[in-house]
Amino acid sequence: MAHHDPINLMTPPAGLAQLNERSREIFRQIVESYLATGEPVGSRNISRLIAVPLSPASVRNVMADLEQLGLIYAPHTSAGRLPTEAGLRFFVDALMQIGDMTEAEQQSIQSQLAAVGRAQSVEAALDEALTRLSGLTRAAAVVLTAKSNTRLKHIEFVRLEPERALVVLVGEDGQVENRVLVLPPGVPSSALTEASNFLNARIRGRTLAEARLELETALAHDRAELDQLTQKVIAAGVASWSGGNSDERQLIVRGHANLLEDLHALEDLERVRRLFDDLETKRGVVDLLGRAESAEGVRIFIGSENKLFSLSGSSTIVSPYSDVTGRIVGVLGVIGPTRLNYARVIPTVDYAARLVSRLLGG
Repeated sequence: MAHHDPINLMTPPAGLAQLNERSREIFRQIVESYLATGEPVGSRNISRLIAVPLSPASVRNVMADLEQLGLIYAPHTSAGRLPTEAGLRFFVDALMQIGDMTEAEQQSIQSQLAAVGRAQSVEAALDEALTRLSGLTRAAAVVLTAKSNTRLKHIEFVRLEPERALVVLVGEDGQVENRVLVLPPGVPSSALTEASNFLNARIRGRTLAEARLELETALAHDRAELDQLTQKVIAAGVASWSGGNSDERQLIVRGHANLLEDLHALEDLERVRRLFDDLETKRGVVDLLGRAESAEGVRIFIGSENKLFSLSGSSTIVSPYSDVTGRIVGVLGVIGPTRLNYARVIPTVDYAARLVSRLLGG
């Protein structure tokens, strides 16, 4: 399900394969303590937590080995230890047991999405998915989606000049988009009207991607019914609004307030402030999430594995979703501190992405 090989992944420290069971257990306790509290944990507490009885001195020796491997470090002059980013990556990839969502949690997302999907737009369903995802994970939920997910209600060609027309697209959610279209020479007004009628009979309720497939089929079958100029108008119109340009993306973020919970120190507040600044730089977030579209399943970026959030020490867990054609049309997931509950968040993101794909017919 999860894809744990993000771009620019740091090289794992050498010697991890040689960690014995005792070292892994101590390391696991350090990480799980950090994920639960955000605080360093010392050898005395670890010796009480592990199953095999060990003295604090023996635990300290193991911790020294783990530190030498680059898996843990001592913040400030604290006697306790925290996992490094490389340590968190090793934990997520090799030691963590991914949990399952409860049936109640699955039903909560599923029922809300189904209700919104039937009554409103795809954007409203995505917004609801983010609200649920943010609430379940206590992180900021994000979605990167193509504007072409809007379901169409009406299209019209309005002549501007002899060889230019305005294509007016009206979505079921009330959004209106205008694009200028270059017309073939000699197109009469009747061809614009005929093209509008032909398209409106076939696009209602479909996304741009779905409409494009429908129209390609319809043009092949109905070519004899349309004169050549009308065919050219339709072909030019389809090309103008189904290109899926990368800059025609929208980013939605929900749950910023969750990032302000459970702050332990001033440095935590500074980290969240930097994360807010990063989220405001939408271009960077769009680029980051766009990289996740090329992978199947959940994608995990921890801390400086992505340059965008390296200063804020944040993790990103995202998964692509598909439309009715099976084409990936967006990415959704969460952004939060590196001490996210990965075992819980990963299956939640995966489930939400699969539900959205199902809603879109993917």
